Amino acid sequence: MLRYVSRRVLYTLPVLWLVVSLVFLLIHLVPGDPIAQMLGEGAPAADLEAARHAYGLDLPLGQQYLNYWKGVLHGDLGTSLRYDQNVSRLLAQRYPYTLQLTLAALVVAILLSIPAGVHSARRRNQWDDRALSVVSLFGLSFPNFALGPILILLFSIKLGWLPVSGSGTFANLVLPAITMGSALAAILTRMVRTSMLEELSQDYIRTARAKGVPEGRVLWGHAFANALAPVLTILALSLGGLLSGALITETMFAWPGMGKAIYNAILENDYNLALVGLLVATFATIVGNVLADLALVAVDPRVSITEGAQ
Repeated sequence: MLRYVSRRVLYTLPVLWLVVSLVFLLIHLVPGDPIAQMLGEGAPAADLEAARHAYGLDLPLGQQYLNYWKGVLHGDLGTSLRYDQNVSRLLAQRYPYTLQLTLAALVVAILLSIPAGVHSARRRNQWDDRALSVVSLFGLSFPNFALGPILILLFSIKLGWLPVSGSGTFANLVLPAITMGSALAAILTRMVRTSMLEELSQDYIRTARAKGVPEGRVLWGHAFANALAPVLTILALSLGGLLSGALITETMFAWPGMGKAIYNAILENDYNLALVGLLVATFATIVGNVLADLALVAVDPRVSITEGAQ
């Protein structure tokens, strides 16, 4: 296990280097002067040149690239132009909020999808199965940037049950978590239903029912336990996507995580902060792939660690 994880970590290094290199080049090609945005368009030319020199932005692009990697290898991810503080410190302050929101969205998706998927499979082709299929299709088709404002209008402005934005309490977390978790819940519902239908058609299920095993135990103890592998795989692979999707949700609900900071960084050409944000999202996607392999091995003893990686 340790050898497998170590090998996968080594495989991620070229991927991280390639992502950082491409993003570094592309973000420097985006029109706009981050120093002019930071100091204001009316700032004296001498002040602009002094700030560019202080941040190393007056150097050739190749030298800036080499200096960036030298800093990364020494644990220095650079300074944010917008927030005027070390990016590593900013990441340590804000990333826990993004992780909290991501985990909450996963919980919402699991709580909604698993009971719905199992019930839909048990009631195949019945009215409630069709209704759940319509709801899940609606959830897949409805984007986060449209669902969020509707939830705000309904539960915050009209009913006054939940706060519009901010953080610090459980109530602040509810609407952003539902906004992020709804699309994943729709995907998982269909995945759980498909996996359960496949398992419920197996001979061992018919044998268990013939022996008089209670239906609840047949569904959850036998069928669902064996249908869990693809569901766990989707959950693990969704980790990176949720962390990336937090950008829109955090901005919408003024959640003080990395997503909102990255959004502002991209708008204002804050190179170092944008680079770190995209690097973290890439790393989360890679970690999700490793977790998916490990989860598959954990729930299905027939799969070896090598097979799980394929």
